[in-house]
Amino acid sequence: METSFKQRCLEELKIHHRKLLQTLRNEGPAILGDVSENDILRVVERLKKIIKGPDHNTLKPKAASKMIVSELKEELEAQGLPIDGTRQVLYQRVQKARRINRSRGRPLWVPPVEEEEEEVDEELDELISRIKLEDGNTEFWIRRFLGEGLNNVHSKDTEVENSDPSDMLDDADEGEDASKETEDDDVDEEEEEVEQQEEEVEQTENQTVDRIKEKEAQRLQPLQMIGVQLLKDFDPTTTSSRKSRRRVPRASAEEDDDDDWFPEDPYEAFKEMRERRIFDVSDMFTIADAWGWTWERELKMRVPRKWSQEWEAELAIKVMQKVIDLGGKPTIENCAMVLRAAVRAPLPSAFLIILRTTHGLGYAFGSRLYDEVITLCLDLGELDAAVAIVADMETSGITFLDETLDKVLLAKQNGDSNPEDSSLPGE
Repeated sequence: METSFKQRCLEELKIHHRKLLQTLRNEGPAILGDVSENDILRVVERLKKIIKGPDHNTLKPKAASKMIVSELKEELEAQGLPIDGTRQVLYQRVQKARRINRSRGRPLWVPPVEEEEEEVDEELDELISRIKLEDGNTEFWIRRFLGEGLNNVHSKDTEVENSDPSDMLDDADEGEDASKETEDDDVDEEEEEVEQQEEEVEQTENQTVDRIKEKEAQRLQPLQMIGVQLLKDFDPTTTSSRKSRRRVPRASAEEDDDDDWFPEDPYEAFKEMRERRIFDVSDMFTIADAWGWTWERELKMRVPRKWSQEWEAELAIKVMQKVIDLGGKPTIENCAMVLRAAVRAPLPSAFLIILRTTHGLGYAFGSRLYDEVITLCLDLGELDAAVAIVADMETSGITFLDETLDKVLLAKQNGDSNPEDSSLPGE
């Protein structure tokens, strides 16, 4: 199924905040500055909440067998299906519609739910903005390798050190997969679904516990293992080829105690590598350094913009104009989709632009759609926009309902009779 623009923006936000959480875990709480332990925990919870995404449980439709007649009629009417007949007829009609939607890969209809506006915590957002991503920043990593800017990097021990964003993201993905799987099942067999979900939750918990144990075991392995492998591979006195060095078996901690080990602390290991000249900073460069693609790095560091209906409508208008500029001709269905996006926003300033573009292509909508757009303009107090739309329709020779014109004239008279705008008697 095609991914919506809203879902794409949500996924980009998840990826960006996952990087922020990983950076916070790697760099330590000192990256946030002089903050309290409570603020650090709030930042972590905020990042986890964004990575998890919205709750998908509300998207599951209610079982048809437990719906009352009014609810059955609401679902049928929303899909343009007949709503006459007894409850048994309505029930069978809803079941058939859902089976058809599943077979065609369409999402099941659910009652519209108003999304609660998320409270903006400026103080918390300011703390999160202190976390800087350094992907592709060669200068930063050269300074880090040389041991510069490492003061108090790991000065505080908090819950951040033990939190693994990959674990949390896997749990979120498993929750999304489980919600998608439940949509494919029959919604009327709720008892069986509950049992299956309980089993899946138990399996997921067991897998999560096993995965955490494996990761903890990996963390307990000393970092000197990598150093031993580097030292065994690096021998300036030998002239062996890379292939032969790659065949050297990986060293283990149980082999020899006399082997050279790197310090367990990674920054001490960097210092040891610099002193032994195992790795040189001149080898640190990226494709961006070679080609000068700094704009690509800036795009990756930029915080993704949150989705909004206004932004989607504006982008739709730009795409439509670009198609026309390139010699294409949008269909009337394309124009109607763009207009519908502007109506949902609502974006009255775009109504006239879309309608003029549609009329310029030789298309005309139905009178009911024009009445809806003009009425919305009047409800929003955009009288000038309503008058401009009526004038454009008259210029284009498009007929509209008399009731629509009466609404505009009445609103115009009420606006002219406003005592603040009226002129003084005798003038």
